[in-house]
Amino acid sequence: MEKSASPTLSKKQNMWMAIKFVLFSISAGVIQFGSFTILNEFVHLDKFTSLDELLGNDYGLSYFIALVLSVLWNFTLNRKFTFKSVANVSVAMLKVFGYYLVFTPLSVWWGVALTTHGWNYYLVLGLTMLANLCTEFLFCRFVVYRNNLFTNEAAQKQLRENSGGDLTS
Repeated sequence: MEKSASPTLSKKQNMWMAIKFVLFSISAGVIQFGSFTILNEFVHLDKFTSLDELLGNDYGLSYFIALVLSVLWNFTLNRKFTFKSVANVSVAMLKVFGYYLVFTPLSVWWGVALTTHGWNYYLVLGLTMLANLCTEFLFCRFVVYRNNLFTNEAAQKQLRENSGGDLTS
């Protein structure tokens, strides 16, 4: 069990953390939406693989590739700037990987199921991204970085300067 090294955060500090997570996730969403659009509209992965037959349509593979790109971006930014953590990168990434071992198959499954039934690809993508935003924040905040919030050098300096004061910067 990891020893808690994180300060107790106020409501305002937790809210600011959530806002930063949302803002960084929006940037990851742009990467995910953009790469999904390029793969879906221009690359047509179904021409190169037969995975569309396995998955039911070509939504799944384009979505999966776009998701991986956005996760790498989002993990990197949120670890450093939102959660300000020095937690072991490998351990933190393994925990996030565990989250995606559950989320990804489910989201590919419901994405393919909904698009097969006529739902618009981009509506399904948007709703899936919203579900991912909410559940991933909770998972990162309360599982991945639970005992490692505000432990990086910049956060420690900020804590010393503020003497436990406002951590919203």
